[in-house]
Amino acid sequence: MGEMRVVGIRVESPQNQPVLLLREADGTRFLPIWIGQSEAASIALQQRGIEPPRPLTHDLIVNLCEAFDQKLTQIRIVDVSEGTFYADLVFDSGIVVSARPSDAVAIALRTGATIVAADEVLDGAGLEIPDEDAAAEGGEEPGTSEEELEAFREFLDQVSPEDFLGPDAPG
Repeated sequence: MGEMRVVGIRVESPQNQPVLLLREADGTRFLPIWIGQSEAASIALQQRGIEPPRPLTHDLIVNLCEAFDQKLTQIRIVDVSEGTFYADLVFDSGIVVSARPSDAVAIALRTGATIVAADEVLDGAGLEIPDEDAAAEGGEEPGTSEEELEAFREFLDQVSPEDFLGPDAPG
């Protein structure tokens, strides 16, 4: 499993489909996951530090975990099949709950839980977006978040969700 960090959310035209972008913490691969509008809004609000006047669904889940004395320690992106990603919420008590990655990330951002992706998911759906500065300087540290986002924008201009369907996908 590789630790991931959230780079951000981008809404792609013309479908207005949000994409969650994760990046390997100690690597060069990115993991783009197409998600729903409400999950994207929840993630974006949390990233910006905006607290809504009433708890959103993901805030409610965090409140329920606290009320039942369950600490979320990790979310795992465990599989991708035909372009659909699958995740697990892992609690300190050993309980594991299946979840959509978008919901899991929204909750992890609120709790500080570690985000990891299975090696098989990164090998199958992870994308190398070369950092031109690092390549030119002999492979130094990855670029800034703004540089990562610009590279991601360029990538998204050329890709569609169908590009992530496996070889056995219908179509």
